[in-house]
Amino acid sequence: MPSTRQLAMQTGLHRNTISKVYRQLETDGVVEAMAGSGIYVRDQQKPREIKAPPHIRNRGVTDLDREVRKCVDGLLNAGCTLQQTRELITHEIDWRLRCGARVLVSTPREDIGASMLIAEELEPCLDVPVEVVPMEELESILESSSNGTVVTSRYFLQPIEELAKKHGVRAVAVDLNDFRKELDMLKELRPGSCVGLVSISPGILRAAEIILHSMRGNEMLLMTATPDVGSRMLALLRASSHVLCDRPSLPIIEQSLRQNRSQLMRMPQVHCAKSYLSSDTINLLRKEIGLLAD
Repeated sequence: MPSTRQLAMQTGLHRNTISKVYRQLETDGVVEAMAGSGIYVRDQQKPREIKAPPHIRNRGVTDLDREVRKCVDGLLNAGCTLQQTRELITHEIDWRLRCGARVLVSTPREDIGASMLIAEELEPCLDVPVEVVPMEELESILESSSNGTVVTSRYFLQPIEELAKKHGVRAVAVDLNDFRKELDMLKELRPGSCVGLVSISPGILRAAEIILHSMRGNEMLLMTATPDVGSRMLALLRASSHVLCDRPSLPIIEQSLRQNRSQLMRMPQVHCAKSYLSSDTINLLRKEIGLLAD
């Protein structure tokens, strides 16, 4: 095969891109790199040596062959033939590869802001495309291409699981942040304080109202707004001593405070929740769709 330098000159692609393709071809067993010699198309009749990747060795899995044999023996003991065992394992791997092709984040259209918050945090952490799809449009999307994993919050998991099962894809619920820091701060506010909540997710605002009322009852005045409702948000900023918001809302709040500074008797303290998802849920999702955990 041509060297990465030669192929980069011939195609106009960057050498890093060529190297990445060669590495993938070597992983798939199509080519073989020989030190000091070059890259060659592998003899497909020659058995391929399978080496445990470093991240697996580090996790204490020392005998991959034994794990594979246990899996095969389990299916044989259950009454499968070798051919059926091969088909079952291949089918499962193919299905998981299809599920790992993309991530569709879906919630009802009325709370599409929740999908946007989930997608915003997943996109930098996943090496696959992440798309936001309203739940009302999910079936038509899956009918056109039944590849991917559908991600949602636990509130909407049941209807999405039914759609996913119908189209042969995986549905996964992500766990939200417990917002412990923000809740501890709210517990310490003196009675009579006015607190403003701003989020692109109406569902988050409704849940936060219920939680805050259960914590403080009628001790505090609570106002809520989405960042696209100008007059309501301005009234919230005027009345509140503390404002809690999500990351997408923060720039809009800061801009509104700058523009309306002369109309405010005092500047509220703004607290931005840095994460919407729990610390473990992204790595769990990566494992579910066949990517390596960080």
